Amino acid sequence: MSDAAGETVDDQLWSAMGDPTRRRMIDLLLADGGGTATSLSERLPVTRQAVAKHLGVLDSVGLVHGTTSGRERRYVVDEVLLARAAAELTAVGSAWNNRLLRIKRLAEAIQRQRQQPQP
Repeated sequence: MSDAAGETVDDQLWSAMGDPTRRRMIDLLLADGGGTATSLSERLPVTRQAVAKHLGVLDSVGLVHGTTSGRERRYVVDEVLLARAAAELTAVGSAWNNRLLRIKRLAEAIQRQRQQPQP
């Protein structure tokens, strides 16, 4: 897999996780050890059909995996992929913190220069 392909997968992953309903579904699946569209729809303010569509998106990026259980599919979270996504988010946050710290230091240096008496 090339870097470009990896970025596409990551873009799809972040797009899937960007939806608050999907994040709540992941929380519920983790707390319950899995669930179905029906069981999730009972705990969310959306229809079963909407939950099924959200699960389809999460499944397509690999965040959840479904197995047939009777007439429904039971979904569980891929904790390895979720951990990778969390690590990437932490790395992005750290990079932005470093950038902002550099900007702050530059702004402070400019402010100090302005406060020095002019010859």
